[in-house]
Amino acid sequence: MEPALKSIYKDKVVSGLKEKFAYANVHQVPGIEKVVLNTGFGREEDRKAATENVIEDLGKITGQRAVPTKAKIAISNFKLRIGDTVGARVTLRGARMWEFLDRFINVASPTIRDFRGLSAKSFDGRGNYTVGINDHTIFPEIELDKVNRTIGFDMTIVTTAKTDDEARELLALLGIPFRKPNAAA
Repeated sequence: MEPALKSIYKDKVVSGLKEKFAYANVHQVPGIEKVVLNTGFGREEDRKAATENVIEDLGKITGQRAVPTKAKIAISNFKLRIGDTVGARVTLRGARMWEFLDRFINVASPTIRDFRGLSAKSFDGRGNYTVGINDHTIFPEIELDKVNRTIGFDMTIVTTAKTDDEARELLALLGIPFRKPNAAA
């Protein structure tokens, strides 16, 4: 069965983008390639336990096991050696990506405290969008009474759009709740 957000993309978003940007071919319409979640917990006193907690919680949120990221350089002031685990990341593609985006748009983002929308300025110039999430407990898969530490992470949505305007329109049509331009930043 096809994910609901992918159906919306095929039915409404493709035609809306084709109409707005006057694409000659349906294959020119931008799509979403992948979603990457990346977190760093840096200098935790109990780094080993932090690693296990972060990987477990990211796995619950995404439905896919997170990969630990290692330090590439040593920093003596932070008691950091090459090869120490300093974070975790997950790359979502296909059905898991669509399901995760659907849950983020419709379930998790409305539960953010004082939520007025996501910044529409967080594009990188190549059509990719990154947003920082301060608290992973906005996702319903996380049981609040079992949370040992709050995890913040960056979520990058990688699109095939050539420009930021095309990517912004793609994400807006998918339902990403962007902040209104007159609202305070």
